[in-house]
Amino acid sequence: MKHINKRRHALLAVMSAAWLITPAAQADVVTDWNITANQIVAAAKLPPPPAYRVMAMVQASVYEAVNAITARYPAERVKLAATPDASIDAAVAAANRTALAKLVPAQLAAVDKTYQTALSKIPGGQAKTAGIAVGEKAAAAILALRADDGAAGPDSYRPRTTPGQYVPTAMPATPHWPQRKAWVLASADQFRPGPPPGLQSERWARDYDEIKALGAKHSARRSAEQTDIARFWEATGPAIYFPVARSVASAPGREVTQNARLLATAGVAMDDALIAVMDAKYHYHFWRPVTAIRNGDADGNNATERDATWTPLINTPMHPEYPCAHCILAGSVGAVLRTEVGTGPVPKLSTTSVTANGATRSWKRIEDFVQEVANARIYDGVHYRNSTEVGTDMGRKIGELVARKYSVARQ
Repeated sequence: MKHINKRRHALLAVMSAAWLITPAAQADVVTDWNITANQIVAAAKLPPPPAYRVMAMVQASVYEAVNAITARYPAERVKLAATPDASIDAAVAAANRTALAKLVPAQLAAVDKTYQTALSKIPGGQAKTAGIAVGEKAAAAILALRADDGAAGPDSYRPRTTPGQYVPTAMPATPHWPQRKAWVLASADQFRPGPPPGLQSERWARDYDEIKALGAKHSARRSAEQTDIARFWEATGPAIYFPVARSVASAPGREVTQNARLLATAGVAMDDALIAVMDAKYHYHFWRPVTAIRNGDADGNNATERDATWTPLINTPMHPEYPCAHCILAGSVGAVLRTEVGTGPVPKLSTTSVTANGATRSWKRIEDFVQEVANARIYDGVHYRNSTEVGTDMGRKIGELVARKYSVARQ
């Protein structure tokens, strides 16, 4: 337990350092507050699915507040009175404060301190007062809209066993997530894929052998660069993905409502993606590599050889394997960004990882970013190749759906 706590403290120290070196110059108040919100959510130590839900609600609140002032797009989720003379800076601050105070109350002191600092920089007057009001109304409307989305459970997961047979007693992550009300998906299973490869198939043997070789803790096949990529994408919270979206938002010539809309679309797409992937995971209950490889003599496939002591590079996530959740997140973000900027080369995409000592990785093509995430989960030893391909494709479909729904002609 001591070494686990040491690792946790080390990660928190790196995270704090990464926040301190975050560039101050961003596109606008929307992206600056996105950095702050991600910091606050990370400090709350929420596990990934709930953390993504929080960030989706925060960014949706921000977008609704900004759009009520600029009226650049038709009203969508909530109806707010037009307030063209309100301060956008005040509205964004109030929307963030109202949403975060409700969703991560343990961080209220940090939220309020940041909020008061932001307000102190805005000149007093009617515009400031009106901005605060519209931000609070926007967040209250989104909070009310999502209040009964099912995130609170109940968690009624039933471990699969036979009477009297021991199974590990650590409960899996968010098994009730498929019962949540999605933002855009018609149902959690709208994009549920077909089953994983049969255990006697050539594809299964191919994937088994690949991850057995590349994903092992002390793999001789995995290169130093591949290990670096694996460690980088060991990070799973929203703070690893939103910087990629901010890379686009920070490009020259962007307008504040565009950026509010982009970050809201990315947040909603990722939240719906996690609903969809948890639906598939708990529908198929497919075994993780560490389980499969230690039982390689029991899968009915003569091409798979058991390794009784095989261990993955990183700790295996506490939920079923198929499909890859990291991949569906990357796929959904990639699809949203392609809708925004097209399929060609883009201004440098980048993000920083707390599990890689604050290292930064960059890409010039959206597809390269998405593919790196998929490869990382194989190098990590937690996902098979087929699962990464299926997860990425699911994310693409969900990202495109969300982007289409909210892609309207600019006024």
